[in-house]
Amino acid sequence: MEMRVDFHTHIIPEDLPNFVEKFSGERWPTLQRTCTCGANIMVAGKVFREVTDQCWDPARRIVDMENENVDIQVLSPIPVTFSYWAPAEQAALMAQIQNDFIAETVKQYPNTFIGLGTVPLQDTEFAIREMERCMNELDMKGIEIGTNVNGKNLDDPSLIDFFAACEKMNVPLFVHPWETLGKDRITRHNLMYTVGMPSETALAAGSLILGGVMEKFPDLKICFAHGGGSFPYILPRMDKGWKVWPHLRLIDKPPSYYAKKFYFDSLVNDPRIVQFLVDSFGHDKILMGSDYPFLLREIPPGNDVENTLTLTEEQRKAIMGENALRFLNMK
Repeated sequence: MEMRVDFHTHIIPEDLPNFVEKFSGERWPTLQRTCTCGANIMVAGKVFREVTDQCWDPARRIVDMENENVDIQVLSPIPVTFSYWAPAEQAALMAQIQNDFIAETVKQYPNTFIGLGTVPLQDTEFAIREMERCMNELDMKGIEIGTNVNGKNLDDPSLIDFFAACEKMNVPLFVHPWETLGKDRITRHNLMYTVGMPSETALAAGSLILGGVMEKFPDLKICFAHGGGSFPYILPRMDKGWKVWPHLRLIDKPPSYYAKKFYFDSLVNDPRIVQFLVDSFGHDKILMGSDYPFLLREIPPGNDVENTLTLTEEQRKAIMGENALRFLNMK
């Protein structure tokens, strides 16, 4: 039987506490209700994003899933809530609240949802402790992390212990762009979403490879949002750089060797790019993901995969669900 798994969906607790009041600091995201079925996510007194009850109401999600032919959604937090900029104790509390909510939602609907947790990456000890709680107590299947920690790339020495723990515990990671590079230059035209995020993801992937993280931890399982952003397209250029600057090399083999380890969701808005990902990394590394319930999401989920006509039936089935379950170490 074919199982359709949407690997990339976001959720937030409806009763998210107001951390601006609790801890002060205006960068905390808060939920401001606009009506019974809608709210604004507010940051620093401005509307960061308008959301609907699809963001917090499992019953509402399930209706959409039935309409759009999705069997399982993998739930992850909304990146604006990562709060890596905050004191670790406070960010840990923000993470716990979300992780408890996601775990509770999965517990209510165990055949419909799978949970990914979040951790306060600004402090490795706190992050590992919350990751252990997610995996061991809350029965989460992986962790979602951002593409940088307060401007430090993912190969920063401060993160090595975290990645070591992930590999040791066999925790799959979903890397999602946030706090994108070039922020001052992408304020117009919603460029943050269309150019900033894909560029940010490429920087994260490139850092993990060129900084030696993937060489040091060859069994790390990492999936990048939005088809890896611009990373797959510029990977040959990274190989070229590795070749012509031998004095800068920290890794034994060219970047494309380590990139073969990566997984990518299928949210690329064009079947030709799905095909490019399959050709570049293998069909077993692509996971169907839609970015539900946001405006840039794919409707119906997996549409571009369905329209990638060169895929065999077996490859299509793998991308539409089997790969996600295997990535998350599930049967």
